[in-house]
Amino acid sequence: MLTIDGSTGEGGGQILRTTLSLSLITQTPVRITSIRKGRARPGLMRQHLTSVQAAAQVGRAEVSGAALGSQEVVFRPTAIVAGEHTFRVGSAGSTTLVLQTVLPALLRAPAPSTLTLEGGTHNPMAPPFDFLDLAYLPLVRRMGPEITATLVTPGFYPAGGGLARVSIAPVPALAPLELLSRGELRGRRAVATVANLPSAVALRELDAAAAVLGWEPACFRPSVLRGGHGPGNVITIVVESEHVTEVFTGFGERGVRAESVGAKAAEEARDYLAAGVPVGEHLADQLLLPIALAGRGAFRTVRPSSHTTTHLQLLRDLLGIRASVEPISEGAWHIEIGR
Repeated sequence: MLTIDGSTGEGGGQILRTTLSLSLITQTPVRITSIRKGRARPGLMRQHLTSVQAAAQVGRAEVSGAALGSQEVVFRPTAIVAGEHTFRVGSAGSTTLVLQTVLPALLRAPAPSTLTLEGGTHNPMAPPFDFLDLAYLPLVRRMGPEITATLVTPGFYPAGGGLARVSIAPVPALAPLELLSRGELRGRRAVATVANLPSAVALRELDAAAAVLGWEPACFRPSVLRGGHGPGNVITIVVESEHVTEVFTGFGERGVRAESVGAKAAEEARDYLAAGVPVGEHLADQLLLPIALAGRGAFRTVRPSSHTTTHLQLLRDLLGIRASVEPISEGAWHIEIGR
């Protein structure tokens, strides 16, 4: 049995999720120890536990240690089960992180799958649904599989209550992905969404974002949601280019001024544009696993985060891939994966 130290590197939930994904794909039993050991609340939180349970359902796995707060999980898969699956986080915990645990295996399953995900769709500690739908999944589709994601009801932190559906048509093998330039700029927009909050919150965020970005007024739009679960607030900045779409988000939090939320998201988008690369910080981290499963690929990005470097080392350890991470100019880096 393979043992993985969950406290290495960045030490977060990504180690758990990627290890479960690769255990499913390779049908290798694993023991994951010291899960989130250095966090303020170590061990499995609700969304991590749901990820374990989702992987167990997809993999018909025998599992021990699947409990809130557990810092060690033993996972023994026996199959990859396609078809209809429903995963309920039961809180505002991220549905997108649960999806990313089981998606790699289902991309190569023997038949299509349909997933129903209940919980948080817009969570400040995870990729929001908009990032998944607009930035990540289009690139995965470029590698061969057909994937469609539909947001039925948004679920904001801390209330949750969101609902999303994902359909997956797998392929026998993923095609390599190379993304070295973003190409011609096709569009840009910023949408500030508020749910059961004053519309003035959205307008203040947009004004702050506009001051940073300097785009024309037509690029900025408020969206006011009534009813449903909330309160909630997110500003979503989308940069559409010829070869890639990037998404930057900021989440409203109690005690944080709307102007700070809007400005911080806009600064991230501005820095991405200034770097001249196709892939932003968070998308870089998400692309590593599918490219590693394809066997080779490359992309250019901003300075890799500790999350990305930890993820890359884990893939080296578990898959035996070769990978290089090299600066090519100030603020631009080249990441290449190959066996």
